[in-house]
Amino acid sequence: MRLLSVNLARPRAADYTDSPTGATGIGKRPADGPVAVAAPGPRGAGGSGLAGDFVGDLRFHGGDHQAVYAYAREDLDDWAAALGRDLPNGVFGENLTTAGVDVCGALIGERWRVGERVVLEVSATRTPCRTFAGRLAELGVLPAARSARSAAEGPGSAGTPGDPGQRPENWLKRFTRAAVPGAYLRVVEPGEIRAGDPVEILYRPDHEVTSAFLFRALTTERELLPRVLAAGDALPPREYEEAQRYAERAGERDHAARLPAPPDASGAS
Repeated sequence: MRLLSVNLARPRAADYTDSPTGATGIGKRPADGPVAVAAPGPRGAGGSGLAGDFVGDLRFHGGDHQAVYAYAREDLDDWAAALGRDLPNGVFGENLTTAGVDVCGALIGERWRVGERVVLEVSATRTPCRTFAGRLAELGVLPAARSARSAAEGPGSAGTPGDPGQRPENWLKRFTRAAVPGAYLRVVEPGEIRAGDPVEILYRPDHEVTSAFLFRALTTERELLPRVLAAGDALPPREYEEAQRYAERAGERDHAARLPAPPDASGAS
């Protein structure tokens, strides 16, 4: 298991971002040498955990729980086959493009050593946004459909080369249905990383909540949210609170369903 590339972005103006600055950092490219990694600070103040990497909208991106975003090269290759397009490292906005790592199957709270010193902990899942779709359309990955045909629904499917049958605005639904989100990581031990560094799994917690499981719970299968609580304080506070609220409401509904029916007001026996 290793890093194929460490990817960084410079600020770039784009009309498809809602960032107050009008600039986005989703267009990342592989760095040539070592990159310093450190915890960036809380959301709203801290950006990326990688030195030299720009985060365009601190309201929704960056901070300690989204310090580093990883995506597996194997999953990029599946998307490339489905879309009929080459997808270079960094194209999904990932900081780390990995080889041999089951990123979507990584458990919330799982810890990786990257290189000699850096320790990262899987902390959150990705929620696809308009900027993501806009960037892929800009690169020609998502041309407007020429026909009513739709491409296959997710990674590993053949698709229609050069005509994925998906307008950019439909990419978010397609990505969500596929549930191959990659994973965000927080920085536990800072240091430097570079392309070619080994990735070693140091610790895997004893629960079922992977990045993909959390993604499904937050999007298409919200009935899974109570089970997300098993990840405990390894979850970002926002996701934990959302799961807790859902579990409490579900408990109230179950309790109401078990109550005896009210007596017949007509007095009929």
